[in-house]
Formats: sequence, C-alpha cells, structure tokens
Amino acid sequence: MFVKVAVPGPFLAPLDYALQAGSSDVEDDTHAETANLSLALEPNESSADAGDSEPSTQKDILPVVGGRVTVPFRNKRHTGIVMALSEEAEVDAAKIKPIDTVLDAAPIFSEPEMALLQWASHYYHEPIGNVMQTALPKRIRQGESLTVEGVPAWRLTETGQAAESQIASNATQQKALFKALSAQTDAVTAEQLNAVLSGWRLPMKRFIEKGWVEEIEKSCLHALPPREKLARPGHILNTEQQAAVDQVLAQDGFSAHLLEGVTGSGKTEVYLGLIEAIIAQGKQVLVLVPEIGLTPQTVKRFEAYLQAPVAVMHSGLNDKERHCAWSLVKSHQVSVLLGTRSAIFTPFDNLGLCIMDEEHDLSFKQQDGFRYSARDCLVRRAQLEKVPVVLGSATPSLETLYNAESGRYHWLKLTRRAGTASLPTVGLLDVRGVPQEEGVSETLKAQMHAHLQGGGQVLLFLNRRGYAPVLMCHDCGWQAACPSCDANMTYHHQVGELRCHHCGHQEKAPSHCPNCGSGEFVKVGQGTERLEQAVAAWFPGYRVLRVDRDTTRNKGQMMALTEQASQGEADILIGTQMLAKGHHFPKVTLVGLLDIDQGLFSCDFRAAERMAQLVVQVSGRAGRAEQAGEVLIQTHHPEHPLLKVLVEQGYGAFAEQALQGRRLAELPPFQYQILLRAESVDPQSGWTFLNDVKNRLNFAKMQLLRSHFSVAESADEAPELEVFGPVSAPMLRRQGRFRYQLLLQSAQRGWLHTWLAQVESELYTSPQAKKVRWSLDVDPQEMT
Repeated sequence: MFVKVAVPGPFLAPLDYALQAGSSDVEDDTHAETANLSLALEPNESSADAGDSEPSTQKDILPVVGGRVTVPFRNKRHTGIVMALSEEAEVDAAKIKPIDTVLDAAPIFSEPEMALLQWASHYYHEPIGNVMQTALPKRIRQGESLTVEGVPAWRLTETGQAAESQIASNATQQKALFKALSAQTDAVTAEQLNAVLSGWRLPMKRFIEKGWVEEIEKSCLHALPPREKLARPGHILNTEQQAAVDQVLAQDGFSAHLLEGVTGSGKTEVYLGLIEAIIAQGKQVLVLVPEIGLTPQTVKRFEAYLQAPVAVMHSGLNDKERHCAWSLVKSHQVSVLLGTRSAIFTPFDNLGLCIMDEEHDLSFKQQDGFRYSARDCLVRRAQLEKVPVVLGSATPSLETLYNAESGRYHWLKLTRRAGTASLPTVGLLDVRGVPQEEGVSETLKAQMHAHLQGGGQVLLFLNRRGYAPVLMCHDCGWQAACPSCDANMTYHHQVGELRCHHCGHQEKAPSHCPNCGSGEFVKVGQGTERLEQAVAAWFPGYRVLRVDRDTTRNKGQMMALTEQASQGEADILIGTQMLAKGHHFPKVTLVGLLDIDQGLFSCDFRAAERMAQLVVQVSGRAGRAEQAGEVLIQTHHPEHPLLKVLVEQGYGAFAEQALQGRRLAELPPFQYQILLRAESVDPQSGWTFLNDVKNRLNFAKMQLLRSHFSVAESADEAPELEVFGPVSAPMLRRQGRFRYQLLLQSAQRGWLHTWLAQVESELYTSPQAKKVRWSLDVDPQEMT
C-alpha cells in the first residue's frame, strides 16, 4: 500500500510514500515500526478509535484521505495531506520512503472540500502541496491538535448564590468579585473579569475553597477580548429585499446569484435574512468581506442581529486566534464565519450558504504565491457543496455582470436606498485652468464650507497617502528616486522620511541635495498627509480625521477611526480607498473626489472599470441618512465619454459600454488570459526565460493543432491560441529586479489551460528557470 501525500514544494502531483518498511530503504527503526504497526490493523479498528479526528502519534491508525501525516523529504520532516491510497506507485517502490506518523484518524477536509482544493491546484496551475498549505492555519500545518484548548471560567454554585451575607463587610475585593459573578448568567472568563476588576484571583481561590464557585472550561472563543453585546435591532425587509431573500431560498441545491444594489440599499439586511433562514435549518454560512477594516464593523452588526457569536478569520489575527476560529467552524460550535480572502478554504461541518460582499473588490484576488481568486473559488465551492452563493455589490465586476446577463447567475436588484435616504446628486467640476490650492478648487472649498455650516460631515477622497509623491531639489531638479525601483519615493512629513510605496524601502529625508548641496526642496504633488495639514488650516474650528494605511497600522486603529467617523466625532474625513468600502457614515453630506483622472488613461485595460467602481463606492458614502448628499468630482477631462456616462447615466450604463469595448477589443470576459511573469537581478535573464517559454509554447501549439486537425471534421473548430510578448512590466525594475511578462490568451478556456499544461513541467526544469523568479497568474486582475 502506498500513500500519495501533498507536501509543499514545486511538485505538480502528490509524492509517493510507503506504509511498509520493507518497500523502502528505511532510514531508522522508528519509521519501520510505524509502518509495520500501521499495516497490522484492520481499517475498522482504526476508525473505531478515531474520536473527533484528534492528532495522534499512535502507530495503530491508518492514514485517511484528507488527513495529515508527517513524512521525510531530503533532510527534513514535513506535514502533508493524504490525497489518495494506492496499490501502485509512480516510481520504483524500492526508492520510496515510509511515512513517519499518522496525525489524523479522520479526514480534516470533506470530499467536496478536497475536490475544491484539487480543482484550485489544477485551474491555477499551483502545486497541490502549496494549495494545501494555504488552506491550513499555521498551527495545523505544524502538526498541532485540530481543536484548541478551552479557557477557564468561573460561576457561582447553588451554595454560592446564597452566600453574600457571609462575606465580611470590610472584604471589598470579595464583595466586588461576588457582584461581578452575580451579574452574569453564564460563567465568567479571566478576560471579562480583568475588564472590570483587579486583584480578583486571591478572593476567587477562597470562593472555590468554600464551594461557592466552580471552575469550568469554555470554548477558545471566550479567550478573545469580549465584544460588546448589543440589543437585537429591528429587521423589517422592504419589498425588494424580501424578494431577493425569497428567490435565493426558493432554489434547491447550487444556484449563483448576483445581488446588485445601489449604495445604501440594504444588501446587509438581505444577507442577514438569508443567514437567519439557513441557521434555522441547522446549517452554517460563510461570508467573505474585502478588507480587514470592514470586519469588526460587520461582526458587531451580525452578532447583534443573530444574538450569537460569529467566528472571524483574517490576516490580522495571531496564530492562536486563527486556529481557534478554524476549530470552532469545523466543529460547528459557531454557525457563521466572517472572513477575508483566506477564509475561503476553511472546512465546515455543514455548509449551507456562501456570501461575498463587494464581490468586485481587487483584494479578493491573491497577488503573490498561490494566486487564486476567492470569488471564483467561492462559486466553485458552492457548486461542489450544492449550496447557493450570493455575490453582492453596488458596482459588480464586468465578469460577474456578463455572467448575469448570459443567464449563468440569477440577477437580483435593489434599486433604491433603504429607509428614507435618497441617492446623492453627482456633478463634475471642470478644473482646467482653475487655480487650486493643495489640489482643491475654490468651488469645492466653498461647498465644503456650506455643508459644514449646515451641520454635515465632509469626506475628501485622495487615493495617495503620504505628504508629497515627489521630493525635488529647487536648484538642480534632483528627485528622490528609490534605489531599487523605477519610481520616486514619497515624502512623509510627520516622520521626516522618504518611503517607496512599491518595495518598502525607507530612509531619512535629506537636509541638503545630494547632487548640488542646496538646502531648498520642492514638495511636488499632494498626498493625504499634506491635504490634512491644509484642510486643518482652512477650517480651524472643525475636527479633521485622516484614514489611510499610515494611520491604521496598529491593531484596532481602523475600527477606532471608522467608529469616530460614524459617530460624528470628526467634521472632515480625509482618506484613501480604505474609506470607500462599505462603511456607513450617516452624517456625511458632501463627498469630494480630488484626483481620479489617472484611471481614465492607463496601460491596464481594467483601470477605467476600477475608477468607475471607486467613484460610485466613494460617492455612496454621501446622503445615507435623512440629509441629502452631494458628490463633486474634480477632473481635467469632463468630456471623457466613459466619465460622462458614469455621472449622467450611472454605473449600469457605464458597464454596458465598457463590456461592448471589451468585446470589440477581444478582452476578458470574452477572452481568457494567463500571465506568466519573470524577474531577475540582471536585465536579461527574465526576458530570455520568457522567450524560451514562448518558443516551447509555439511548438506545443503546433502539436495541439496537428492532433486536432487529425480528428476534427473542419478547420473552423480549431482553437485560437495567442501568445504576446515577452515585454517589460509597466515598472521594469522593482525591488532590485528586472521584470517581464508573457501573456497567453484564448476565447476557449479549456484549450488555453491544455496548451499551458503541455509545457508546465518544463517551466520547473528549464536551465533558465534557475536564474529567475517566475509565477503564473490565471485570470490576472493587474498587469503590473
């Protein structure tokens, strides 16, 4: 018997390991003993002692598909996932090593979850071991227990509940502890007690000794800082919202739905209505959101409505927190998982519904390592699990809109804002030849003053952090360029530093020009830090709040700042796209967008789509309550056709025109693409590698076409396979490496992947590959 194990590394298929010591040149007696004892048991003996899939170092269990094992590879031990058990091996059995240890007696992943991971490996051309590593929390990858230890908690016994009179009048700490325990209907954790008391442990010890208090173990969920428990809000759906809920619930098995709703239309209310119905069936729900900063806001809202804890998973969690959330979901101790992109592969006990909010958001596409699309994986997962999936957005991606128009997705629409709120008015400010101060025209400044006088909040959007994007010598024209990238460094005034926003390089800002020695510098351009400084000077009586990556670096800062904004504790909000995603600021009545023209002219064909989505999303922060909202967009191109359509007719008309343009240009979603990137320290190796790959692809294409014509009835059925490049990336040098790209394209997705598969193994074995870093990006969302 052989075990096929997915281990991390550049292996396109699982590696073979043996159960029998005799089938391998065993390295030590421990391996042989493990293998022999594993074979000695019958399968039913293994499953009888499996329990709840606890890790086991016992030698009396057999590996199971979807479970973990430790295996030797070269001079190391790896934790891998069993993909299959087979009577045959792909290589000489005499060379196969035995597995070390079986960690799980029952699978971690269900059959649909295993199928999803294998599909992802195949579709994104990513080694299966790397996919499996991405799907597991760090502690699980390291072989730790699937379940997380609980935390101690304390509650009064029946005797203790009547013991208050026995506490001495001068025992203030005991009285305070008794009061804290009496105030709770459930057992109290150390986190909860620390929040209200100090020095409680000694009186707790005495209470336990007297039999007044008993200690129990609670779920690891209670080890996290306690979240404020809110009263359940009223939740009455309007006609459109109820119709959307009913249509999703009416479908049996898999169904995909696009929920397109204008900003402020109450898409979250639809999600909550669906979640409530699914939980009532005893099932679980996976909800994906785009940004970490959005999660606390949404968790509070979900928990208030559901009156139940919600598990959270995102990159901001530490290893213990992530392990806890993973374990709670898998064991069905919680019914809702709210997470960002990485939560997509979390195993569920009984998944009943998948939801993705702001499905258009670029952060759902992994941009390094295993480059998967969480949106496409979510749809595939729902299909494999035979459950509905809902993709929500006010500005759906063109790919999703195309799927809705072609009938692949059910199209649900929310056309009006919830409650009494109305959509804001949107206008273009032609700033050609108009004097501007720090990027703000006099017209916009006057409107800011009017709205502030009327008691409204103002939001200024500038998608560029820092003080100034260029620091230039006034005498000789020297500019502070990044030593590792083909880009200037951004000047950050508050810390007196120059920072590259591409590679992370930073250095102190010079006091004198390194080229001519002059001490006079010009700060060219505007960033949010500079804008904040200027606005504070213009409106000295008003509170200014800046929200960007620089002000939200520490844990909890994003939540605190957005809470300040939503509570009206700031009059003027200044921020980047972090403010554009789903936040509810009921007092904002004016939104000003300062510099969106760069999205109209870009080498990336998706730039106009991103610009339109950003404009609509930022505009959607205005007028979300009783007061009417106004949006002003400064532009040097007020006659641009796409911008005019967007402002005058809305996102739907813009998207229709953009789709027509994509069809004529033969671009996605009417074509499918795979981008092969390569980078090298020297300027030539990346280009040489890609040119070699191109030659291999052209040869493979000839082979495919020859095979096709030998069986096809007509030449009309021949696949169209195109390769473009290699060309330099839009930014040639980044992080000290020269970067190049090769683009594969076809209108037939299956043929495109078959074509790449013909040369995929050669990418790893090519002599040129040793000199470069290369990556494959299927359905690329950025051409950077």
